[in-house]
Parts: sequence; C-alpha cells; structure tokens
Amino acid sequence: MPEVILGLSLLLLFVGLGLPRGFWTVTLSHATVTMCYATVVIQARLQDFDLSLEEAARDLGCTPVEAFCKVTLPNIAPAVAAAWMLAFTLSLDDLVIASFTSGPGATTLPMRLYSQVRLGVNPEINAVSTILVGVVATGVIAAWLIQRRRR
Repeated sequence: MPEVILGLSLLLLFVGLGLPRGFWTVTLSHATVTMCYATVVIQARLQDFDLSLEEAARDLGCTPVEAFCKVTLPNIAPAVAAAWMLAFTLSLDDLVIASFTSGPGATTLPMRLYSQVRLGVNPEINAVSTILVGVVATGVIAAWLIQRRRR
C-alpha cells in the first residue's frame, strides 16, 4: 500500500478518535507500519523452535511467563534483535507517515532533515549523516565480532 494512503488513513483514524497529533500518534503509526515486518522475521525463527523445550520448563515448575523468559526468549533473541533493527530502520526512513501523523510539537529526524535540505545543505546535515553512517558501521562490526566469537 502506498505510504501516502497509509499516512492519510492513520491521520483520519486519529482525527476520528479525537486524539491530539503528536509523539504518541507518530509512535503508534510507526509501530503499526513496522509490526508486520517484525512479525515475519520472528515467525520465521519460531517455525524452527522446538516446543518440547518450553514444555520441559513448564514440567519442571516454571510458570508460562518464566518458561517464555528463560527458554523461548533466549532462543529467539537473534530474531527479535533483527526484527527490532529492521523496524527501527524502516521507521527512521519513513517521512510520509510521520509528516501526516505528527502534530505541531512533534518532529522526527527525517522531517527535520527534509525541511533543512529544502532550504539548502548545511554542515548540520553532513554531521547527522556522518553520525548515522558511523552508528550503522559500528553496529555491523559489533555484530560481526559477536558472530565470530561464537564460532
């Protein structure tokens, strides 16, 4: 579905519910949009998960919540981390939905960068871009080192 249609639909939903546009409407919108991507990633990991491990934890006296926290969550933690990174990246990239659902007091980084680029490129934009590239590079290197250490 095009982002413009989705952004307009979410805007109409929030106006229909009488919610003031701001931080929470942007957060709910981005969570709604990225939840399907995260679900696919985590569901792919859960298909290979052995349910007998969780059943064994329940037989040994764990409550369902304890069994999930001690057995299931550690097994699917890489998928949860990957889903979070994917959702964060998609949310960071989403300018259209944020511009529809944000109010006068809430602005996101992409909205601020877009408004500054329209007026001309300045050193702040270059600095933010450098920081984002550095953070991503650090994350990739850290993930590579962790994977290498586990082998």
